[in-house]
Amino acid sequence: MKFDSAKMLKHYRVDEPSRFALATIDCGHTAGIHKHDGEQILAADVERLRELQERLYAEDRWAVLIVLQGMDAAGKDSIVAHVMSGVNPQGCEVHSFKAPSAEELDHDFLWRSSMRLPARGRIGIFNRSYYEDVLVVRVHRKLLAQQKVPSTLIGPSIWEERFQDIRAFERHLVRSGTVVLKFFLHVSREEQRRRFLDRLEIPAKRWKFSMNDVNERRHWDAYATAYEDMIRATSRPLAPWHVVPADHKWFARLIVAAAVIDALEKLNLSYPKAGAATRAEMRKIDAALRAQASRKARKR
Repeated sequence: MKFDSAKMLKHYRVDEPSRFALATIDCGHTAGIHKHDGEQILAADVERLRELQERLYAEDRWAVLIVLQGMDAAGKDSIVAHVMSGVNPQGCEVHSFKAPSAEELDHDFLWRSSMRLPARGRIGIFNRSYYEDVLVVRVHRKLLAQQKVPSTLIGPSIWEERFQDIRAFERHLVRSGTVVLKFFLHVSREEQRRRFLDRLEIPAKRWKFSMNDVNERRHWDAYATAYEDMIRATSRPLAPWHVVPADHKWFARLIVAAAVIDALEKLNLSYPKAGAATRAEMRKIDAALRAQASRKARKR
């Protein structure tokens, strides 16, 4: 079956945030594509991504920031491992944001993300991000007190104010040459339960298990509300959200890969062209190297 990436991306990209509802996205949707076909498409996309990333690195003008958000066990690590498997490690850096450190809590909530932004020519991947400060901090209000924000600045509009800050932050990034790609991996509660059971039953996956992840399931509805508000407030043309069905990991990988490729292709990336002086120098070097080979051959 032919994979119409443009149609799929339009379907999952949130272009009309005010009308967006999380419940309209089927977590198990695969667009009629079978897993075997999807894996073949992804293999080709990984190779295409490798080529585009090489051009991005060589041109050294644009940067790409990929933001991955989702409930625990949504498949964020899987996206990184499979979609970016062909990318040169020199041109890609992954950062997973955990609970903030004491130093990070002494700064504004965007500070630690700013310190990890990708340089020009590189792809940066945020496994969780500054969006945690309008998600987990919103669901667990006590965390807000740990951020040391003056109490006079914490009012009923604090989440909207943070949405404003995030929109301004992303607008600044885009205007400075960073492509911002945001993905919410939308996993169902039942699929999350199955994945947690896998972590308990399969020895190779037990290291991923955390009781805290299980405890967070009790706040499922609160997180759903926070995610929906976040997407509505921060999906904008310069940095839209893609809400990706994530019950089938292979399909989620397919959508993310297609979106990254689409964004890179729109940059019309090219390898730098050598100027006249450089070409002349290259001819001299070429002649010198060939001469060395000739002298070596004569000595034999």
